[in-house]
Parts: sequence; structure tokens; C-alpha cells
Amino acid sequence: MDISVVVPLYNEVESIGELQSWIADVMNKNDFSYEIIFVDDGSKDGSWDLIEQMAAESPAVKGVKFKRNYGKSAGLNVGFKEAAGDVVITMDADLQDSPDEIPGLYKMVMEDGYDLVSGWKKKRHDPISKTLPSKFFNRITRWISGIKLHDFNCGLKAYKKAVIKEIEVYGEMHRYIPVIAKWAGYNKIGEKVVEHRKRKYGITKFGFERFINGFLDLLSITFVTRFGKKPMHFFGAIGTIFFIGGGLISLWLILDKIFKWNAQRNITDQPIFFLALLAMIIGTQLFLSGFLAEMISRNSYDKDHYTIEKKTD
Repeated sequence: MDISVVVPLYNEVESIGELQSWIADVMNKNDFSYEIIFVDDGSKDGSWDLIEQMAAESPAVKGVKFKRNYGKSAGLNVGFKEAAGDVVITMDADLQDSPDEIPGLYKMVMEDGYDLVSGWKKKRHDPISKTLPSKFFNRITRWISGIKLHDFNCGLKAYKKAVIKEIEVYGEMHRYIPVIAKWAGYNKIGEKVVEHRKRKYGITKFGFERFINGFLDLLSITFVTRFGKKPMHFFGAIGTIFFIGGGLISLWLILDKIFKWNAQRNITDQPIFFLALLAMIIGTQLFLSGFLAEMISRNSYDKDHYTIEKKTD
């Protein structure tokens, strides 16, 4: 199969029928073999009834329904597990992503050799309350990850099948799939300017909290990918710096008292002494945290899981 289209959705009954017809037209014009996987994230508006109807009418349509609302990342993760196409396309169900972009994305993966291609909504039809925070977080993500994309959160993306079968998406991590893919060893990540359309039906399902959650998830994914198998390198290094710094200050205060270099006050009368003790306590706690995390990491089920690209016969 050429293409799997994964569409996570929540209460989008007005748009998914039109989206399915649009995708089918594009696929038929380009002679692609395909499937459309709708992942219903606990909708309450009849979206699932329509998905069942479309699946009965077309063998290319498949559906997965969650019992409750889990979030977009869960929808993508389940959709990735179900996908069978050589190229997997993700898009939102609100008709703001154009299926006409599919042939170009497919070409970049299959002919140009990209592991992942992210859409860039260069001209957006969103209010400033969404565009300004989005620009800020895209800039922060570029700085932290080193991936030069303009729009990490664009729902329209294309992946090699191997990529989506290797990575796991959870929490709010759908915003940082390029980061997850890079740390899994897929470094050829491209970008394509795509059309962004005005929302035709309903209202957005995301609130302001997505920016706070998104930033916290970025910190999480950065830590897990860099230090997940070696947490002692993070906690131990910072703990050692704190402990040595506090120890040196304490030693200087003791020597100052012994040799009376500047002995106007007792050691315990100086605030810096208590700050030094605090630094040594924090350093010890961080070191022990790293030690415990290392013990847990070494006993985890995937401690020896590494991505192998090729082997000789």
C-alpha cells in the first residue's frame, strides 16, 4: 500500500465526510493505493456513526474509537500502530489541512529520501492569540532541538513507515514528533510550505493550557531522549557541582576562623555558611536521585533497546 492517512478527531462530524471525499479524489487522481484511518477520540456528536457508515461504503476507510477523550497524541499513536502504508500522512479533521498537499509530501519521502516532512503553515488563518505563542514555542523548540523547522505543531506531516513504527507518542508529545524522530536516529527531516485554510465548521478544541503543557512536554522529551539511559550524567553532574561548591565555601569559612583572616563574626553568624550547607545538602540529594534513577534505568525492560539500521548476513 502506498499511503496511510491518519486523522485523529474529536467532535468533527460536520467535516469528516467532506474530508474523506476530498482525500479519495486526490488518491484516485494520482493512482495511489491508500487507506484512511479515522481515530475518534471519544466524540459525543455522532462522528463515530458517520465513520462506521463511511467504512461500510468504502473499504479504504477504517475507524478506531476511544471510550473517552485521551488527546491527540493518543490518537496518533494508535493510528500509527494501525497504519500499513509505505508513507504515513497525518492531518487534522477540521479541513484546515488540504489533502491536495499529499502528492508533494509523498514525493519528498519516497523520491527525495526524507524520513519525515513537516508542513509549514507560512500563511495562517488563525487569531493572533494562537499565532504569537506558536511562533515563540517554535523558536524555543528550534533552539533546544537543533531542528530547523518553522512549524513543529503543523498537523500535516508525512513519515516513512519505519519512523512511525519506531517512535511512541504520548502526553502532548504530538507537537514534538520531529524531536522524537531525531533522537530515534531519523535525521533527514524536511519541511514543505502547505496551504492553511480557515476553519469551516465548529470551533477549535484546544485551549490556552496547550502552551503550558507543550512547554513542559518539550522539557520532558529533551531530558528523556538525552538522559533516559544515563540519568546519573544529569543528576550526578549537577549534584557534584552543588556539593563541591558548598564544600569549598565551608572550607574557606573554617580556615578563615582558624587563621583569623577576617574573624569579626562567628561562622554561624554568616548567612553564606547556611547557603553553603544548603548547597551541599541539595548536591547530595541530586546525586542520590541520579543513583536511584540509574538503578531503575538499568532494570527497565527496554534498557538494551537500540535501533539497528542494518546487519550483515
